[in-house]
Amino acid sequence: MSCSALRSVCRLGLQLAERSPCVSSRIYLSRSSKLWQELRYSKDHEWVKLLEDKSQALVGVSDHAQEQLGDVVYVSLPEVDAEIESGEEIGSLESVKAVSDLYSPVSGTILEVNSELESSPQLINSSPLDKGWIAKMKLSDPSELESLMTEKEYDTFLKEE
Repeated sequence: MSCSALRSVCRLGLQLAERSPCVSSRIYLSRSSKLWQELRYSKDHEWVKLLEDKSQALVGVSDHAQEQLGDVVYVSLPEVDAEIESGEEIGSLESVKAVSDLYSPVSGTILEVNSELESSPQLINSSPLDKGWIAKMKLSDPSELESLMTEKEYDTFLKEE
């Protein structure tokens, strides 16, 4: 994880349980941290963060996904007000290595997109869990979150992948 991404996580007020200098450079958050408990992950490497009102969520790409892509140079964002089904394509990321489609991990309506990504697509790399969010959605079925992976389950999924 880049230094600026690490600073973003620290700015969220999270305590780091351990920081591993391993090849993936992932950081492991304390299971008691708020972010650990709030994020849910899809098998397509997107995350969902339920917002305070419990009817809206932010959607983004995982740290693992951005590491695999390399430097992101372009982001295709979904249309505001679009009705989206879980698993539906909502955009794409173009990096120096490849183009990767983005899939919505939940169903709902796109309320807002992170327009900052149009001029600063590198936010996907530098701050994937904070400033690099893709879209804000009004959830049509909040119970879909239960079918997504917790951080611990996602880490296990990555090891088996």
